[in-house]
Amino acid sequence: MASVKPFAAVRPRPELAPQICELPYDVMSSDEARAIAAGNLLSFLHVSKPEIDLPPETDVHAPEVYARGRENFQKLIQDGALKPDVQPCFYLYRQVMGSHVQTGLVAAASCEEYQRGIIRKHEQTRVDKENDRVRHIETLNAQTSPVFLTYPAARALDTFIAEKTAGKPEIDFTARDGVRHMSWTLREPHDIRFIETQFARIPNLYIADGHHRSAAAARVYQSRQGTGESGRFLAVIFPHNQMQVLPYNRALKDLNSWTPEQLLEILGKVFAIDARGAAVPVHEHELGLYLAGKWHTLVFHPHVLGGHAAGELLDVALLQKHVLGPVFGITDPRTNQRIHFVGGIRGAAELEKLVDSGEFACAFSMFPLSVRTLMAISDAGGVLPPKSTWFEPKLRDGMFCHLI
Repeated sequence: MASVKPFAAVRPRPELAPQICELPYDVMSSDEARAIAAGNLLSFLHVSKPEIDLPPETDVHAPEVYARGRENFQKLIQDGALKPDVQPCFYLYRQVMGSHVQTGLVAAASCEEYQRGIIRKHEQTRVDKENDRVRHIETLNAQTSPVFLTYPAARALDTFIAEKTAGKPEIDFTARDGVRHMSWTLREPHDIRFIETQFARIPNLYIADGHHRSAAAARVYQSRQGTGESGRFLAVIFPHNQMQVLPYNRALKDLNSWTPEQLLEILGKVFAIDARGAAVPVHEHELGLYLAGKWHTLVFHPHVLGGHAAGELLDVALLQKHVLGPVFGITDPRTNQRIHFVGGIRGAAELEKLVDSGEFACAFSMFPLSVRTLMAISDAGGVLPPKSTWFEPKLRDGMFCHLI
């Protein structure tokens, strides 16, 4: 069963939250972060991507980068822009993106439960990315970027959260990208007991986004042998039915020497092809192909779908097995430079732009994976193919920090 605990968060002064809180460190380059934080000394990017305060040629993994992050973090606290709470609390964090609304519990999740598999994962992590987060956590003595978790929705928790968010939020701002962020604090002992009791009835939590952050937290927990608050990691936990999963689309640099006509003939062995296709697939096992200035709808032939295990039936896995590998020669999409992954938030127009520019030869638009499918694969101990899901909206770094 899952255990969640309150913690004394370090949070922005409400009136400064719009200047402080930023998109996660791992969705932008150093150059993009420099541009975003330019002229804003309060930007949390000075903490999460501290290389922006050093010469551009600086190695982003150099010791002075992490040291600058710690210095910037401490300065925000010393100047009162960030304030530590005096007692452990739970928090509620709501995001509004257009018509989509999701409200999650901000809590300290268990590193031990992560290691035991009670907190399920679905992604293989890279050691270099883990190492980066370990060094950031160790140097700052804090987790500053939350892990995005989900759980099977529970009516009692839904009702409780709805009641607690009926009042005015403590923090309420709309970010540059139009996403609104709100938070409430739960300090009362009976509220804390209720949440702990309800989550103790939930068998598993699931990582939606943040595999490297959770893996790094677990490594710090081991190295520190659970001292202080190192046995827990910063998380925002959403009910599964409030999650918004967008597709992770693919753009390819070249056609692997095929002509467009030859490519369509080859793809015809894998798909039923409608040359008057739409840009956005409308159901599972349907893809969009943008080629030579027009969209084609691709539907996997029934014989292609036969004989696969559940995880192999994912559209991204089928595309890799039957198209990207044998047709395009892209056997390892994690390292091949001829494939580019495009988050669904950018839409089909971004795929058209990439191909029409001549920089890419074609693009595939995907149908999004469901949260239920993600949970089922995680329960089976499976691993999703690279770049299978894109969750929106993104949690903001700097909204909540966990001192360890």
